[in-house]
Amino acid sequence: MRVLISADMEGVTGVTCPEDCEYGDPRWESARHLMMSDVNAAVAGFYESGATQVIVNDAHATKRNLILSELDSRATAIIGTHKEWGMLQGIAESDVLALVGYHTGAGHQGILAHTYIGQSIRDVHVNGVSSSEGRMNTLLASEFGVPVVLVTGDDLTCDDAATYAPDSEMVAVKECIDRYTARCLPPSVSAAKIREAASAALAKKHAVATQAGPFTFDVFFDSANPVMACTAIPGVQASGETAVTFTLPTMRETMRCFKVVSTMTSASREAEYG
Repeated sequence: MRVLISADMEGVTGVTCPEDCEYGDPRWESARHLMMSDVNAAVAGFYESGATQVIVNDAHATKRNLILSELDSRATAIIGTHKEWGMLQGIAESDVLALVGYHTGAGHQGILAHTYIGQSIRDVHVNGVSSSEGRMNTLLASEFGVPVVLVTGDDLTCDDAATYAPDSEMVAVKECIDRYTARCLPPSVSAAKIREAASAALAKKHAVATQAGPFTFDVFFDSANPVMACTAIPGVQASGETAVTFTLPTMRETMRCFKVVSTMTSASREAEYG
């Protein structure tokens, strides 16, 4: 059984504020160790239950967050910014997917809730349904025939996962009080829960969540400036003063387009006014 762990950072044990996730910040340096604790717990649990291969894909921001010297020696890691499948690099050579350190989507309550970028995007609908990165990645994984078997993050992330991967094992490593405040489990307790859940995940069969295309993305912004920037992308159209829309036949294509929309949105922002 070949396992892909997509490791994000906002949903990691103890992570509660932007500085925990910002490359080079002293708090980020500390949070990287917490990230490795959650990841290694999942690796250990999967191997306990018969995994033959575990790939850990660094899925956060620059995708240069994992500490390779601390990685369980049985796993390998994909570290680096430029990846064909982004948060799911390695999906084509995997049988099951784990979403570790995930979070809720933009416009929703949850620790460090956002979708792809921390500001500007206030919601994303996929075929009319408000969708987190977890839901998007589950739909993308389904096109590769790969089910989601484990999700970790805050309690609201687990509630979200119940809507897109209801058969997966879920571990809430912290309880959301507000976007930047959580009641956190100690890392040792989180690790034990994640390890147990990962082991249980491979002990049962999981159905692949399937949804036929085409897929329409509606992206809503908190201001008008991203619209002009994003409609420079072929096929992306304004659907309102602060929204764009695009439709493509598959999630593979729509996710690639959304990555470009996110990049153009970030480029359209000014430091003070967004």
